[in-house]
Amino acid sequence: QVQLVESGGGLVQAGGSLRLSCAASGRTFSSYAVGWFRQAPGKERDFVAAISRSGGRTYYADSVKGRFTISRDNAKNTVYLQMNSLKPEDTAVYTCAADLQINPNLVFTGRSEYDYWGQGTQVTVSS
Repeated sequence: QVQLVESGGGLVQAGGSLRLSCAASGRTFSSYAVGWFRQAPGKERDFVAAISRSGGRTYYADSVKGRFTISRDNAKNTVYLQMNSLKPEDTAVYTCAADLQINPNLVFTGRSEYDYWGQGTQVTVSS
């Protein structure tokens, strides 16, 4: 089992940047594929980005491709989401999720694929 804690959210102007962190408990974080999702008020939780156990594969939603970068440091039990060129439509609660995986190269975009979820961190982008 793993527990996830997000940090790094806040208020930023359009065009600015933020880096979110997803810190995990436990010594086997490298066994988990990780994804970031976001939920804006009144909307469903949407996929943002995912990274494989090894960190060798990543995948992004079209809406963030070229602006966001997901990475991980397994020695620090942490996954990052670097968000650049932020837009007001990026405003949402961002949540990380983890899925225990044998295959080191799989990434997942569906919410149902993930078993463990953090509490989320608010990102607000002003125009």
